[in-house]
Parts: sequence; C-alpha cells; structure tokens
Amino acid sequence: MIEILEGRKSQVMVKGGADETVACDKVSLAGSVSQRACVFCGSRVVLYPIADALHLVHGPVGCAAYTWDIRGALSSGPELHRMSFSTDLQEKEVIYGGEKKLYAALSELIEAYQPKAAFVYATCIIGLIGDDLQAVCKKVSAEKGIPVIPVHSEGFRGTKKDGYRAACEALFKLVGQDKGAREKPLGINILGDFNVAGETWMLKEYYRKMGVDVVSCITGDGRVDEISRAHTAKLNVVQCAGSMTHLAKMMERSFAVAFKRVSYFGLEDTAAALYDVAEFLGDADILERTKALVREEVSRIYPQIAAYRKDLSGKKAAIYVGGAFKAFSLVKALRHLGMETALVGSQTGSAEDYDYLKEICAEGTVIVDDANPLELARFIREKDVDLLIGGVKERPIAYKMGVAFCDHNHERKTALAGFEGMLNFCREVHASVMSPVWRFAPARIHRYKRQNPEGCDADAKYAAC
Repeated sequence: MIEILEGRKSQVMVKGGADETVACDKVSLAGSVSQRACVFCGSRVVLYPIADALHLVHGPVGCAAYTWDIRGALSSGPELHRMSFSTDLQEKEVIYGGEKKLYAALSELIEAYQPKAAFVYATCIIGLIGDDLQAVCKKVSAEKGIPVIPVHSEGFRGTKKDGYRAACEALFKLVGQDKGAREKPLGINILGDFNVAGETWMLKEYYRKMGVDVVSCITGDGRVDEISRAHTAKLNVVQCAGSMTHLAKMMERSFAVAFKRVSYFGLEDTAAALYDVAEFLGDADILERTKALVREEVSRIYPQIAAYRKDLSGKKAAIYVGGAFKAFSLVKALRHLGMETALVGSQTGSAEDYDYLKEICAEGTVIVDDANPLELARFIREKDVDLLIGGVKERPIAYKMGVAFCDHNHERKTALAGFEGMLNFCREVHASVMSPVWRFAPARIHRYKRQNPEGCDADAKYAAC
C-alpha cells in the first residue's frame, strides 16, 4: 500500500471525512515528484501563442526545449512563435555575464524576423548570475522601435502559478499601447484560451453569431496589435482563471474593463458563458441570438451524448488537471455521461476552488492538491476507476494502471471546448473506456479477483481478464 507523505496529508481530503479542508498555494514538497512545472514553464504556456512576437529564452539551450511543439497553439497567420530561440549560455557567460550575448541575439533576431514585439524569458541561471534584462531590453527597444519585454520567469522563484503572474505582468505592458483605438461598446477579450486545437476560432464564431465583437484573444492565435487595443473592450471573459485572472484585475483597475470567470468545457458551462456575456452587454438582440444559438447547438448534440451515456453510465473517473476551474466543468460533463467522479485534483487550485469542488462532488470523492504519480496510482487502485483525465504526464500512470485515458491538456490535438468540443470529449471518453484492450492489462487482475473470489491459477486469471 502506498502511503501519503506526512507533509502532503493536509493537501488530500475525502468528502464526508473528518477533515474537509484542503491546504493549497504551497510550494511542492521536496522529494514528492510533483506533477507541477516551474515558473519558466508557466510563463511560456501563457505567452507563446502570440504568433507575431519573437520569443527568446535567455539561458542554457536545454530550457528552450520547452517550446511550441510541447505546448501547441495554432495560428491563423504568422508562425514566428513556432521558432525556438535561445542565447545558449555557456560557462564563459555564466562567469562573466550574458548581457552582451543577449543584446547581440536580440538585435540579430529582430533584424532577421521583423517581429511586432519580443519577449525575453529569464531562466534559473539568470537569477543566479544577475543579468540586467530590463536594461538590455530597454536599449534594444529604443534602437529597434518595438516593445522588447523581459519576462521574470526564473524557474526557482516559485511554482507554475508564479509563472502565470510573470506572463500577465509582461502582457500588461502591451495593453493600451494603441492610444488611438476606439472603444468597443459590444466588445470583449477572450482571456485564457490558447487555441490548442482550434478552440479560439470556435469561440470567436459563437460570438460572431451572437453579434459580439472579439477585440483580442489573449493569447490563443494572439497578435501584438490586438493586445495593444484590448483596453477598448467592455468585458474580459477569463477561461483559464489560474493563468489570466491577474491580468484581468490589472485591466479592471487601470482601464475599467470588467471581467467574468467562465468555462467553455461542457454543455452547461459553455451555455452559461455565452449567456453571461450577452446579459452583461445588455443588448436585447444579442440575448435573443444567444438563446437561439444555445438551443440549436444543444438540440443538435444532446441526442448523440445520450447514446454514449448508455454504455458509460455507472463508470468511474479520476480527474487531475492544471487549473481547478477546468475540473469543475469536467465533473459536470461526466454527469451528462452518467459517470461518477471518484478523484479530482489540480496543480494550482485555491481554497475557494476546492470548496466548490467539495460542493459539486459526491460523498467519498478524493480531492487533492498538487498530487504526485504515486498518490494518483494509489487512488486509481483504491477507487477502481475506469478513466483518468489529465495531461501528458498523467498518461503513463493510466496505462500502467490499466485504465482508459483522456488528454485534456495542452498537448492534445482534439478540440474539447464549446458544444462541438463536448461531443468530441464524449467520443474520446467512450472510445477509450470501452476499448477491450484494458481486459488484458496485468494491473487490472485485481478487479477479476474481486469479481471471482473462488479463484483460479494465475495463468487462467490473466487469460480471463
């Protein structure tokens, strides 16, 4: 039996148990092999989808391996974000400083690629040797006539959540730069969707049908000029609350742009997000078009979802994702399929998030913050789940445990947001859970033993599975 580390016990809770609180916002326990990423990773996830900007990693070349191909983001135009650039610091620069190399790299790259802006990411080594990114960026910006923005993303400064904050502060330097842009009384900004599999385009189409102007998408399929006009919108809709709420709050304070937290995963939350926007803008025609859109989409896909429910009803799922807001939607989406959530957790959830998860989950559900592979394996076994929903780091856990897997992170290739995304989600869950391959997984023999207590020899058990 796998024991939970003593320092981790406060971050695990069972609904209906003696203690129903989850400790969070803590630095990962040393030695726990956390699934979290570092500050540098968090900043890259947020900023990289800006397709017409230069992204330069200031540090050893190894850090530049974390690029577009690991965290995909589709573009409808320029694809400069797919180029991975690094100053490739060597021992000489670590000793004598890397500012000269950074200046030379920026000057050469801006001349060659003519970007609309440049982001310079600080890595751990920069925090140790003390290069003045601010000074170098300011000098190059004055010479080249474009924004050159330092991103203070030294990996050891905290958690992935701190990387989100660093990215928001870098983005805020672009917001409002277009001084001549006119206000958009029916305009919104979509914050926190990264267009991993074309979701941003789906959302923009919904809003087009509603009659709503999308001023900018920050940062999926993002453009520097659009971000510079983001202050002209009336509302920010924040899809990934963990990564973008800080930017939304800064825009609210400085430009009086209100914000709403929304989710585009699942039928209920997608419909609620569209209605929230329509009601906030206060236009009767927009509200009527929204009602018609939701009615049409739900009536189109609901019968298909009901067909999947017949096979999946009663199955159990485990959810472990980056942001807790996504977990809310997944719990609700699984209910449409008749599935029970046995385990749910996130890397960056807040106390408020876990309180809400406790409200919407059934008795006995395990709720966990910043889990590690051993904990996930333990709960998958204990709860006898049929499906794990997570990201690329959780995939091997599912397969080793002999359970189905659904990728709901930035590495996926299937759109899972919006109404069509809900249908795609149902298809993927059904195909994976109902696959006959799991009957042959050695890790699932325990299920056969429980269902056949009379027993038989090991080879017969394996064959029966």
